[in-house]
Amino acid sequence: MNAERALTLRPALDAVLRAARARRHPLVLVDGPSGAGKSTFAASLVAAWPGRPPSLVRVDEAIPGWRGLRRGADALGPRLVRPHGAGLVGALDRWDWHADRRGAVERVPPGRPLVLEGCGAFLAGVDATDAVRVWLDAPYETRRDRALERDQGAFDDFWTAWESDWRRYRRQSGAARRPAIRVRLAA
Repeated sequence: MNAERALTLRPALDAVLRAARARRHPLVLVDGPSGAGKSTFAASLVAAWPGRPPSLVRVDEAIPGWRGLRRGADALGPRLVRPHGAGLVGALDRWDWHADRRGAVERVPPGRPLVLEGCGAFLAGVDATDAVRVWLDAPYETRRDRALERDQGAFDDFWTAWESDWRRYRRQSGAARRPAIRVRLAA
């Protein structure tokens, strides 16, 4: 991450860290459209976390394919988010994107804060009333360019389908209207 982006993120990182400090089982949900900067923000948050760093789970690890955003995010609620809130072991049912099938189950131990990052994070944590929510966004062209560049051509054929699934999720869930710390990255 470049120094300019780090300075842009600093106020939001500080706000999240302040808000999470008061939680018994800190949960940070980082949501927004593809290419908005969620992964960069989440990695920066984990690096800035004082003491023992949080567990970082990426929602796309659980999404079953290019049209499975809602299903994957829905499953993370009862399998990962609720157990974490109760101080129990959670589970991440991984999706093997290359084989296009269910992958291994990863256990997420309790006792550490949890950062859940990705499209659909707000849906996964819909019942987590004390979660710290962060909404990232960027202009459409910037997002598309970032996403396609990031995945070095592997995402190109799926951008339209994913963006359609994302927009449907956003409309149906009202995620963009939920109270959250908002971060908009222009470039």
